[in-house]
Amino acid sequence: MSYFTKEYLQFLSELTLNNDREWFNANKTRFKEKVEAPFKVFIKELIDQASVVDPRINITEKEAIFRIYKDVRFSKDKTPYKTQMAASIGPGGRKGNKIGGIYLHLGVDYFRIYTGFYMPSPKQVQLVREAIVSDMEGFKTIIEEPQFKKLFGPIQGEEHKRVPKEFAEFMQDQPLLQKKSYYAFQEFKPEAILQKDLLEVCMVHYIAAQPLGIFFDEALG
Repeated sequence: MSYFTKEYLQFLSELTLNNDREWFNANKTRFKEKVEAPFKVFIKELIDQASVVDPRINITEKEAIFRIYKDVRFSKDKTPYKTQMAASIGPGGRKGNKIGGIYLHLGVDYFRIYTGFYMPSPKQVQLVREAIVSDMEGFKTIIEEPQFKKLFGPIQGEEHKRVPKEFAEFMQDQPLLQKKSYYAFQEFKPEAILQKDLLEVCMVHYIAAQPLGIFFDEALG
């Protein structure tokens, strides 16, 4: 079945050009009916399916979905609304520790499915590095598994200029030890959200992402 219509993308496209409270409030009924409501239905069904293959998933759609309202307190961009809907399907949902699972960005610019470990703390980076060094081949097997590479591509993320001495000798074999974050994603055209197999596409990505999520979970103990 199709969860979204062209009205979803049309609303977000108009919001991009009219990103202010007056316009949004005048069009709030459209947002509720054409954007928020179908997104909630889709995320609920995705959570239901994900929980079958991953018993750690015990969240509601409300706990997974990020609000469209932006926090502009520390941003130079003061436009009040995001131009996408987003959700984190993993343990803890949007308030979880951002490990494993998948993060969905359904916007007017693109549709992306992310996985990995986004913005870990310095202590968590240390633990991940220790886990990688203790099982170099196991980690390499996970990130180079053909299905994972096909769906997500290479691991990305900002890098430290230097790494602690105990990891420096392993850098040649595993350059990812320099990362601050460890994430990967596949990008689709925004119209891809209109396809009937959207739920199946997301579940294929969720399943492919599980080994990496488990690796990070075990690294943190």
